[in-house]
Amino acid sequence: MPEVRLPTVLRSAAGGSSSVTVEGATIGDVLRQLVASYPAMAGQVLTDDGELHRFVNVYVNDDDVRYLDKLDTKVALDDTVSILPAVAGG
Repeated sequence: MPEVRLPTVLRSAAGGSSSVTVEGATIGDVLRQLVASYPAMAGQVLTDDGELHRFVNVYVNDDDVRYLDKLDTKVALDDTVSILPAVAGG
């Protein structure tokens, strides 16, 4: 199962874990399963209509899913999915 690395802001929703394993063949599957397993993450990763929240960056290994197939990006069993909050500069 893919390993999902969680940012500090989401760890409390996962019992303090810095990473969890979640089943799924695509990023969309993985994120929906993540929210189903840890309901406190609802609205923080995916929007109410099931899209990737715009203030969250998601990577498969080192590749940003926004530049791949977004939620349809394929995920292998040994992949690492990293969720990072977007950082604004100024």
